[in-house]
Amino acid sequence: MILLAFLVSLQRLKFQIRLRDEEAHHLVTRRLPALMDAERGLPIDVPGPLRPNLADTAFQHELQTVIGQFAGFADETRQRADRAAKATLISTMRGVQSLANEQQLAITEMQHEHDDPGVLAGLMKIDHANSQLVRRAQATAVLCGTWPGRQRSAAPVLDVVRGATSRIRDYLRIEAHAESELAVSSRAVEPVVLALAELLDNAARYSQPATQVQVHFQPAHNGLSIVVDDAGVGMSPESRERAKALLTGREVVDINKLGDPPQIGFALAGVLAARYGFKVFVEAASPYGGMRAVLFLPNELLTKTETPAPAPAMNEPAANEPAGQQETSSGLPKRQRRSSTTVPTRARDQGNRPDQGNRAEQGNWGRGKPSVMGAWQRGSLTGRGSEDKPDDEEGTTAS
Repeated sequence: MILLAFLVSLQRLKFQIRLRDEEAHHLVTRRLPALMDAERGLPIDVPGPLRPNLADTAFQHELQTVIGQFAGFADETRQRADRAAKATLISTMRGVQSLANEQQLAITEMQHEHDDPGVLAGLMKIDHANSQLVRRAQATAVLCGTWPGRQRSAAPVLDVVRGATSRIRDYLRIEAHAESELAVSSRAVEPVVLALAELLDNAARYSQPATQVQVHFQPAHNGLSIVVDDAGVGMSPESRERAKALLTGREVVDINKLGDPPQIGFALAGVLAARYGFKVFVEAASPYGGMRAVLFLPNELLTKTETPAPAPAMNEPAANEPAGQQETSSGLPKRQRRSSTTVPTRARDQGNRPDQGNRAEQGNWGRGKPSVMGAWQRGSLTGRGSEDKPDDEEGTTAS
């Protein structure tokens, strides 16, 4: 009997050892590699224990301790790598923005100096490409933890839409309807321009080139909504849920999980919305078959537009022009040449329209109506702003 009991105990011990060996092998070959892939952002489910009958044993508790330590170490390594990558990108983007700003000043000076429609059309193409470069650099820097880098004066909502439109490739496809007497407050102008530019770019990018992107305003009791409707392909339920999570701004953005090429639009809009107090939604379908994106501005970020002073009559001398210089000796009006620094905004807009030249030689840039091109130029100037003041929030700038 003693020998039989010993043999039974020996068999049980061998069985327990075999179970633990299998569980340890399962941990090394299946659970830890899956956990590593999950930490890298891959959509993989981490398998559980192989033998449920070991769930309440000390051995299984030790295995769970190993898994916890491994996960903590992997997460800490990922965070260090993410901080290092963001620091490198911030430094790089600051250099890119500095060079782009210098290039923008040179382009603006040339636009003031040249009157030839062909030259202006070429300058506008360069100007447009440069504005897109600045937007990309700003977006990358913001996602890495910096602030937009500039503080603007308060701007009318329509000018904010024009500023955002001027920073995307397919700006001619954006149609803004109606106007609003409201303006965006100074601290929120640049963030709203950046977030709205990403929404407009997504709407244009994921819809047919022949379709238009419609923008209109919806006043509310506690704010104003900027509604963007496209006629694109829409979004799957999974993509919509992912976008909803990013747009809340509460999810930590991992730049290593934005795809290849990186899809930063919703992530950027969510980060800016959380920082500055507005909201962004993409939860409804557009009446044109695509998606509807809504950027909601609360009353705290809005102000009334200032009524401009009335322009002097055409037969009245300008305030800064001596009366004796208004007519020639024969009584005809005398043309006065003004420096580039005193050209009014409207005159500068009209002089910079490429559709005044040969439309056949200007491609898409010549197909725009004068009102469209003038609006684009005004919006471009408003979006970039006439001031170059550092962002005072957190004392950090991206430029």
